[in-house]
Amino acid sequence: MRHLKSVERPSIIRAIAEARSHGDLSENAEYHAARERQSFIEGRVIELEEIVSAAEVIDPSSLSGDHVKFGAHVKLVDEETDKEATYQIVGVHEADIKHARLSISSPLAKALIGKKIGDTISVPAPGGDRTYEILAVKFI
Repeated sequence: MRHLKSVERPSIIRAIAEARSHGDLSENAEYHAARERQSFIEGRVIELEEIVSAAEVIDPSSLSGDHVKFGAHVKLVDEETDKEATYQIVGVHEADIKHARLSISSPLAKALIGKKIGDTISVPAPGGDRTYEILAVKFI
């Protein structure tokens, strides 16, 4: 949002001003492209402002318990392959599977919520249902 406001907005304003200086606006492709880009930027700024205003900061280290809930780090084992993985359950906008941050709205996270260590869950996957056992739940 900061980048859009401090870099993109001023840049697009300059682009529109330059395109206007070229004359007739009705057939000026540069002008129309710049206005379209401006519309996109303003829409994205509004969208990001709504997300930020609705955000609620939750400190996972202040949470505790043995049941999986938002913010938990959950260690799982795939019962078919015996492969272990640890994920943190985060908000939709924070999700990043490369960094093991699992969206609360994902099928795996939905299946995990409310479960505890030792529970087994089944998650639908394209190649068939996957079954996992919960090995650990931590709030770091």
